[in-house]
Amino acid sequence: MERPASGAEPAEEADGAVEALDRPLPEGVRRRVVALVSDAFGALTIAELPAPLRQYARFTPTRRAKFAGNSMAAALESDALFRRRIGERLQEQQPELAAALEAGSPPAAADPLDVAAAAYVLRPAGWVKLVAAAGEEVQRADAERADEASRRELERLREELARARAQTKSETERLRAELDAARKENESLQRKLRSAVNEVRRGEAALRRGRAEAEAARAEAAAELSAAESETRRLKARLGEAEASAEAGRRAAREGRTVEDMRLRLLLDTVLDAARGLRRELALPPASTRPADGVDAVEPGRMSPKDIAARALSETDPALLDQLLALPQAHLIVDGYNVTKTGYPQLPLEKQRLRLLGGLAVLAAQTGAEMTCVFDGAELAAPVLLAPPRGVRVLFSKPGVTADELIRQLARAEPPGRPVVVVSTDREVADGVARAGARPVASVLLLKRLSRVS
Repeated sequence: MERPASGAEPAEEADGAVEALDRPLPEGVRRRVVALVSDAFGALTIAELPAPLRQYARFTPTRRAKFAGNSMAAALESDALFRRRIGERLQEQQPELAAALEAGSPPAAADPLDVAAAAYVLRPAGWVKLVAAAGEEVQRADAERADEASRRELERLREELARARAQTKSETERLRAELDAARKENESLQRKLRSAVNEVRRGEAALRRGRAEAEAARAEAAAELSAAESETRRLKARLGEAEASAEAGRRAAREGRTVEDMRLRLLLDTVLDAARGLRRELALPPASTRPADGVDAVEPGRMSPKDIAARALSETDPALLDQLLALPQAHLIVDGYNVTKTGYPQLPLEKQRLRLLGGLAVLAAQTGAEMTCVFDGAELAAPVLLAPPRGVRVLFSKPGVTADELIRQLARAEPPGRPVVVVSTDREVADGVARAGARPVASVLLLKRLSRVS
């Protein structure tokens, strides 16, 4: 059986009025109340606790006061039953203080905060005045402590000021003495400096005269040597220029012949394959037209052939890439990272390269076209160890050269007339290779074509 706490509720019912604070609970009193409730909290069962506080039942008093302080204060104010139970624990722990409060005569030697906290929990008659008086007492004590601290600080500052003044005075006198000594020393040094400057000037004049005489003699001796050396250098220079010119001419002839032979041979193969492919695509029969067929006349019963329009293809239709790669001697140049970062940017760079090169190897085997895949070497921390797949040439740009520049160099290296297709979404790359005669296509076109391969 719970016994009602003798104090707050009976007194309030007897007086016919309910006492209440007209201002917030002083912070010091509130902390004592929370600590008091936290200590008495552990003696209650889970069922005796208000629902919002049950989650803190297993906390230690310190943690309970830290994390549940606001909740305990609110429950103590709003839940009379909970307040009565806390009051019972308080009467058991501090019976003398509780009895004195119920009698209306709190101990004079007791801490005002403890008296106010107990009065707030037990709610005896006049508890509001006790809480207010405790708050005023705390404020007065704080003010007195603040005044005492201010007085001590003022005294300390005054002492520091006096010491600083004395130190400043002594320092000023010392500096004045040092300044007088420095002035005298400066005057002495200036006199010595003027004497030394005069000596230096006389020495410099004598040195200049000696140098002039030595320079004249050296110049006369060097003039003859210079004439001979200049003639020797002129002859050596002419000999070196002649040898360099001859070597450059021989090297240019060799390189020019090799490059031009290769370009002409590749262009000839391209023209021949294009002619054969065009004849095969158009299904042209052997030439049967004769000069007499060009004479204007009427031939009986002959029908004119009709043109068949080719199906229009969009720039992202994979069939367009198939048509381009079907051209004779076609060369496909791929901007590697531009394609991989368009299609699968979430993969690491190594897996991006392997996936793209695998698809290009299958495409090269299907079409027979020459394929070159270019990667930017600036993206790499070290050289890549990579075995290129069959039918695909793999190139990395050198330090200081971007992949875009390397692609434009590859396009310019091809002879005019050879079908060159460059895969890149970069606008600058597309414009550059177009000026070199290549056909730029978007990266998404190659990605769609490779998705058919896989």
